[in-house]
Order: sequence, then structure tokens, then C-alpha cells
Amino acid sequence: MGKRDHNWWKNSIVYQIYPRSFQDTNGDGIGDLQGIIRRLDYISDLGVDVIWVCPVYESPNHDNGYDVRDYCSISKEFGTIEDMKRLIEECSTRNIKVLMDLVVNHTSDEHEWFQASRSDCGDSKRNWYIWAKGRDGAEPNDLISIFGGSAWEYDESSDEYYFHLFSKHQPDLNWDHPQVRGEVLEMIRWWLDLGIAGFRMDAITYIKKNRTELLTEQRSDPHPCVASVACMNQPGVLEYLREIKQTLDQYEAVSVAEAPGIAHEQIGDYTGTSAGVFDMIFTFEHVDIDIWGLPKGATRSWNLRMFKKALSDWQTAANQSGWLALFFENHDMVRSVSKFGNSGLYRTESAKMLATWYMLMRGTPFIFQGQEIGMTNYPFTGIEEYRDIDAINYYREATANGIAPETVLAFLDARGRDHSRTPMQWNDKVHAGFTSGDPWIRVNPNYPEIKRGTVLCRS
Repeated sequence: MGKRDHNWWKNSIVYQIYPRSFQDTNGDGIGDLQGIIRRLDYISDLGVDVIWVCPVYESPNHDNGYDVRDYCSISKEFGTIEDMKRLIEECSTRNIKVLMDLVVNHTSDEHEWFQASRSDCGDSKRNWYIWAKGRDGAEPNDLISIFGGSAWEYDESSDEYYFHLFSKHQPDLNWDHPQVRGEVLEMIRWWLDLGIAGFRMDAITYIKKNRTELLTEQRSDPHPCVASVACMNQPGVLEYLREIKQTLDQYEAVSVAEAPGIAHEQIGDYTGTSAGVFDMIFTFEHVDIDIWGLPKGATRSWNLRMFKKALSDWQTAANQSGWLALFFENHDMVRSVSKFGNSGLYRTESAKMLATWYMLMRGTPFIFQGQEIGMTNYPFTGIEEYRDIDAINYYREATANGIAPETVLAFLDARGRDHSRTPMQWNDKVHAGFTSGDPWIRVNPNYPEIKRGTVLCRS
């Protein structure tokens, strides 16, 4: 194998595709792999070198594909494995590389591994997940999941609870088990053999759990504690990440990590040096400037000085050792022009200003679909218009605890993930040219004005 070109991804532009909302070709209202293939010339014309495809694995879709039922199959709504192979081939003819999402902190509760794990306490896969006995007829402790509610779900057949950092349909894998790590590495090789260039790694710094913290029965803090305290960037995580890196290096594959919990002074351990476990990392202080360190549902005001500092602190850290994945939008964030700019009279100017700002920083720019045309937040009016499990769970839990519905909706208006998941606005025809059927989530009503050919992209 020839020497790896360590610089190709430093000189690339990545376009993130949320397949469910990109382009539907069969009229079922859900985007598909054929839709991505149909739009590859458009992507190429943008000057894009890499596409990151959000999960299209077989999934029951409780979290829109981030609950994987089978890592080596394609969900029927997106197409087939042959469609995936063709996408990789068509990208190659255009000199575009493909990144897949690597979702291995957890699986779906319908994955065959978890089905075996819960089938019998003596099953060989029982310890592939994290199980604990209850306490006084209730959960092992008061840890709450990132998606709300207890981080422990009761399993009646075994009279035990399993741990889930996110939804109860997303049980966390036990990365301390060597067979789990072996299966994940085998799956990684399978996809790399198929021809992809690497992975965006989802929630990857959560994979190592602090068992003492995770299983502590009583905490000194009287308030419920978010379970990430026992999972985020824990001692020992680098050991497991190096195993992944060694596998990726065998294929000269690239990695970009969603890596919560990394401090500035740790950047050399994670990226940019011979010891770094990733090629690039996403940082979140700038996009989460309004919620950083606050309990869910709370927001703070911020100003330009704070925003600049959040960006410049990481630029300074990365300049010494490391490389950043630059972004203002993704599938978990609101639209940047609505948050950081002006989505009304000065939308075009705001979108161009923001693009110039982050694309000229040191790092690899990531564009989220629709960002190039200045797509804006959706004007949601009620929870029935949302589709995101996190939003729906939070609304139900918050209103049950006495928080006024309008207060909850105001928070979702500021932070709801569905703002970025509305269909791509291709033209001013019905449903913005996304589908000939009924879209899985509503199209932003401003599509006649904001569509392909506006703001930054070529017509």
C-alpha cells in the first residue's frame, strides 16, 4: 500500500446529506439513495470533494436511523445495498469520496445482539450491553438520559434494567467487552472494503463508561443527573479509540469525530499528532453558546464577543496541534442564518457573511444540505408538527411537570433539531421538488423564495 496522503482532507469541502430529507425518487415522501445519485452533479458543481451520508442502515427509525438494527444492510425506505454500491461508484467517477456515519455507542433494541442479550441472563451476549439490578423496586439510580426520562429501562423477563444514554430504543453497548470491540472493527472493515473513504463517528467519546459513576446509587447532588456524566470522555476511552484508528490506518481511511467533552488542552490526544486518534473533530461551544452548561429547556443570551471567543479558543488550540471540522449547521442544529444572522430582510447577506467567516478559518469546512441556499428555520406552531423523538419526549415530560406548552415550544423554536431536517428546497414546484408524494415532515413554506439557485450555489 502506498504512502497515505495526509493532506487530502485538509484541502477538501464536505457536504453533509440527511438522506430522509434530501431527494425522494419513488413518491413515498422519504428521501433515498437514488435521490442522492440523481443530485450528484449538483453536489459536484458546488466544488464538493466529500459527502457525509447520515445513517441509511436498517433501522426501526425511532431516532431516524441512529438506532441501527443491522449495520450491514440498507433500510428499505432508502434503497438497497446495490444502490449504496452504485452511489459509491458514481461518486468515484466525479472524484467525490463518501463518509458514512459510524453509530456504535449504542444499537437499536431490535438489533440481534440486543435481542440475544435480553433473551437470557446466561446468554453469551448478555454482557455486550450494560445491565443492573433495580433499587428498592425502582431504577438502579436517578440518572436521566439525554433524550429525557430515566437512563434505565426495565426488562421484565430478567427483572433487570439496561442502560441507554439516549432513547430507550438505543441500548448502549458495553465497550469493555472485547467481543463487542471485535465485532465493531469487523463491521468497519466491511464498509471500508465496500469502498467508502472513512467515517463520521457519532457520539464516539461516550463509548467508555465510568462504572462507579454509572452505578452509584445515591448522589450528593439532590437534582437528577444527566447520564453523560458517567460516559463523556472517560479515562480509558483513548485505548478503544486507538483500536479503531489502527483499523482505519490499514485502509488509509479518514475519521471525523463528534467528540463531546474534549478540553482544549486535550486536543493533541485526539487529533493532529501521531498520537491523535482522529483526523478531525467537531467542537460545539459556538453552536451551543445559548445552552452550554445549562439544564435542558434553559437558554442564555449571548453576544458577538462570546461567539468569537468560542471559535477563536478552539482555533488557537488547533493551531498548536490538531485539525478542526468547521461547521455552523448539521442535522442536530438549527439553521445558522436564523440563529447567527438574519433570516428576513438580510438573509442573503447573513448567509454569505457566515459562509465567508467559517470557511476561511483553519480546518475542513462542512456544509449541511440547504445551507448553501440559505435555508431557514421552520415556523413550527405546535408539537404535532415535530417528528424528532427528542423534541416529542421533552415536550411530553416538560408539560407533565407543569411547564407551559408555549414555554416548551419557545425552547424548541430556538433549539429543535427538526429545523434542519425539513426537505431540501430544490425549486418552487409542489413540495419544493423534494417529493411527488406527501413528505415525511413539512416543507418550509418559504420554498418559493428560497430554492436552488439562490444565495451561494450555482443555478
